[in-house]
Amino acid sequence: MTIGGLVGVPVLRALVSPGFDRTAPAAWIKVADDINTLDLGVPIKVDFVEVVNDVWVESRLLRSVWLYTEDAQAFTAFSGVCPHLGCSFFFEADKKVFHCPCHHGLFDGKSGAVLGGPPPRGLDTLEVRVEDGALFVKHRLFRPGISTKEVLA
Repeated sequence: MTIGGLVGVPVLRALVSPGFDRTAPAAWIKVADDINTLDLGVPIKVDFVEVVNDVWVESRLLRSVWLYTEDAQAFTAFSGVCPHLGCSFFFEADKKVFHCPCHHGLFDGKSGAVLGGPPPRGLDTLEVRVEDGALFVKHRLFRPGISTKEVLA
């Protein structure tokens, strides 16, 4: 292969690849080793590191999900990203609501439904599965600022 060919392939890929769908497959992330150790009736924040490869650069991103269960049998997992503009949010235990400090979005602590503020939809839920007593979440990112739940990655 010539020098021109070696240089041309990455340049061609850089010009052409933005036109292709870059939706990444969802990853199943283990968020609890033992479902029986999770607090009942209180949302729990779980942070994890996602490794992202962008052609030549490998990055590590801190992601989070919120888990909720009342009986350690049925689980709800919420994305840790506010659906308004993508900020992180926290749980106010005394009011039993999730609160996004960016624009004061409020969400129900059990269902994730919008209670107040500008968010266009409730918190984004994620698929969950239990396997050998461990809890896994199918992590996805969703487009913020729109009323429908649209997968980004």
